[in-house]
Amino acid sequence: MDRPPGLSVRLKLTLSYAGFLVLAGSMLLALWLFLMWYFPNAAIINDTRSGIGGAFAPGRSGTQRSFTQVAIAALAFLLVFGLVGGWILAGRMLAPLTRITDATRMAAHGSLSHRIRLEGRNDEFRELADSFDKMLARLESHVAEQQRFAANASHELRTPLAVTQTLLDVARNDPHRDPGELVERLHAVNTRAIDLTEALLMLSRADQRSFSRELVDLSLIAEGATETLLPLAEKRGLTIETSGDPTPTVGSHALLLQLTTNLVHNAIVHNLPDQGSVTVTTGVRAKTVVLTVENTGKKLDPHSVSTLVEPFQRGSGRVRTDHVGAGLGLAIVKGITEAHDGTLTLTAVPAGGLRVTVELPAVK
Repeated sequence: MDRPPGLSVRLKLTLSYAGFLVLAGSMLLALWLFLMWYFPNAAIINDTRSGIGGAFAPGRSGTQRSFTQVAIAALAFLLVFGLVGGWILAGRMLAPLTRITDATRMAAHGSLSHRIRLEGRNDEFRELADSFDKMLARLESHVAEQQRFAANASHELRTPLAVTQTLLDVARNDPHRDPGELVERLHAVNTRAIDLTEALLMLSRADQRSFSRELVDLSLIAEGATETLLPLAEKRGLTIETSGDPTPTVGSHALLLQLTTNLVHNAIVHNLPDQGSVTVTTGVRAKTVVLTVENTGKKLDPHSVSTLVEPFQRGSGRVRTDHVGAGLGLAIVKGITEAHDGTLTLTAVPAGGLRVTVELPAVK
């Protein structure tokens, strides 16, 4: 928005300081003039009885004439002193604001790595600078995450398209090839592309928080997700145990169901076949409701567990047989959890497997 030019803050402060000094001097002068009205107009001489010597008091007119010149000079000095001193003081006081402004301009041009790091004791300017540094750090992290996400999403979406192109080229060069096999493979590739696109849309929806909230029971959602995925667990020879207390919270039933389904599904497909187990528990802890999903499996590196929530990350050493995921399951869980103002914690089980804990605000 275009704005008309105006005075700088430093000049405004300078004029304010100078004006205050001149006003204070003028008020003192006015007070002196008011008191002078109580003086007689002529000088007063009180003689003693002997006629030698006496007490002398100056009159009003003579004192006013003498003081007028001094008062004008004093006001002129106060004006000059206020302007010079105010300009210097305003410059020193506004120096932190200048650094904040320079950092803002750099951020506006795309440089998010710059930090103000304003030194000195805590005051309003330093609180503003520290808040701005924290905002820049969050923005830099968010932009870097979005860039990685865009690059990984482009790579993941390009893979099924490239496979489809290869299959079509092979079919065109070999007209005698069985079309049934081609259709099946194209169907599998297309299904994976659709699943990946829906996962990306789900993740975007969670990040934007564009959903309605209602009262839900996380324990009932966990039971529903477990029942839905029970056939998959039985097919793999796994056992699922569900337990817990009612856990009321406020959020999107569809998104929380997606969160729980992703966790249980992830615990099933990354498990020990024919001998593994999945445990789903819910409970109330202080002012939060807790959902915990734990599975058996191979031992995981504790240092790499935290990276599993990054989009398209697939942990090394995790059991993967016939399931090929997009690497967005835990990323979606993280997005939905943060959209509900909750926290997500991943812990490597010492005996093998992964424990995922979701904490959401409880109903007050």
